[in-house]
Amino acid sequence: MDTLEHKHCLPCEGFGAPLDHMAIQEQLKKINPAWQVSADNKIISRDFQFKNYYQTIAFVNALAWMTHFENHHPDLEVGYNHCLVNYSTHALNGLSMNDFICAAKVDTIFKPYAEKFYDKK
Repeated sequence: MDTLEHKHCLPCEGFGAPLDHMAIQEQLKKINPAWQVSADNKIISRDFQFKNYYQTIAFVNALAWMTHFENHHPDLEVGYNHCLVNYSTHALNGLSMNDFICAAKVDTIFKPYAEKFYDKK
């Protein structure tokens, strides 16, 4: 199976072009629908919610570990019980496949939190 979370980021500094609107819409279908694309098609964002600060920081640490190995880093806004994750490929001034690959990996990291720490109703 060749899903996004099983792919790896490729270097993009100095070459390539950002994904166009149609390609972005196609990739959005492959990640959690909670991800939102900015009006200018340059950023995808998702705000992850947690019960407390410890869970938030544990998630941030896991995310940092993954992004280090992928060499594609998001902008983060971290609060007591949330982490806003923003992906963009700054070298291309827009979105690339790397952003969607990492978004899928972040969703995978978050899944145990969602399953274990949230009440299912």
